[in-house]
Amino acid sequence: MQKYLKSAGKIAATGLTAVALAVASGAANAEDTKLRIQTHFSPETLSGQMAAEFIEDITAMSNGEIKVEMFYSGSVVKAAETFDAAATGILDCDMTGGAYQTGKNPAFQFTGDLNGGYQNPYQQMAWLLHADGYAQLNKLYNEHNMEFIGWWIPGPESLSSTKPIRGVDDFKNWKFRSPPGIISLIFKNLGASPIVMDFNEIFTALESGIIDGADAANLTNNVGLGLYDIAEHTNFPGFHSMPADHLACRKDVWDKMPAHHQAILKVGMQALALKNTSINEVKNAQTAKELRAKGINLYEWSPEEMGKYRDAVQAGWTEFATTPEAKELLESHLSFLRDLGAMK
Repeated sequence: MQKYLKSAGKIAATGLTAVALAVASGAANAEDTKLRIQTHFSPETLSGQMAAEFIEDITAMSNGEIKVEMFYSGSVVKAAETFDAAATGILDCDMTGGAYQTGKNPAFQFTGDLNGGYQNPYQQMAWLLHADGYAQLNKLYNEHNMEFIGWWIPGPESLSSTKPIRGVDDFKNWKFRSPPGIISLIFKNLGASPIVMDFNEIFTALESGIIDGADAANLTNNVGLGLYDIAEHTNFPGFHSMPADHLACRKDVWDKMPAHHQAILKVGMQALALKNTSINEVKNAQTAKELRAKGINLYEWSPEEMGKYRDAVQAGWTEFATTPEAKELLESHLSFLRDLGAMK
């Protein structure tokens, strides 16, 4: 009898252990976070490769609890529609850029690119990390059912063109692919003809002569897009634009994540930002050498021409900031730049 009771006790203990393991397993599964994310970059570009590395990082840091299905090159919806697709549940997160949403509120321009305000990515990241940037951005994002999670900033971009772009005068009657937002206004005021289009449309538009050039990305990503196979003119160092691509997720998706998943995504974006900025510095310097060797014309603008562009930029800021939210965000950036001594 005693032997039977011991045996029964072992069975019961084993059963309880199995139940405990099942409960623990269920709890772990309950904490899985599944995300559908779209980026406007193609997987072949440097930025596309960095996005894939970000996914690997957050998967490893979460021990596989964060599971991402990534869509590249606007494969689900067009780049400018990604934010809405995430906000309405077609996707979960948007990995494009805030400037696509300026039609909702011009304040979104100042969530990503001051077009000549910051001199380098480190200054702009400093605003985000040390000037209450997260809270200020989420005042706007939350109004649209989204949560801003982080930035990654490749650095100043370079234009590509089938015509010389030696200074401001070369922009007159220059038809070019432009992202939406203030950059279209600035270049239009300088005499150019901006046409908003997706990344995957640029090559064909250049090849067919629909456009003369493109504001697409930095030197290295422009190479990845094949633009210098057609466009023999560019500028380096870049100066006109330094967009910050964001990761933003639907508010309810973000709110229901465990705190450690939220931390992993946020810190993962900060790591991506550092890796992306630094590798682009290296790659762009190498790419510049390679392009010169291939006969591509790289123009470095004179201080006088840069002054003309910056005058147009500052006029554009004032003209574009037409809502209270836009004025508040712009002033936050400008106040920070003044404190740094980077602007009067």
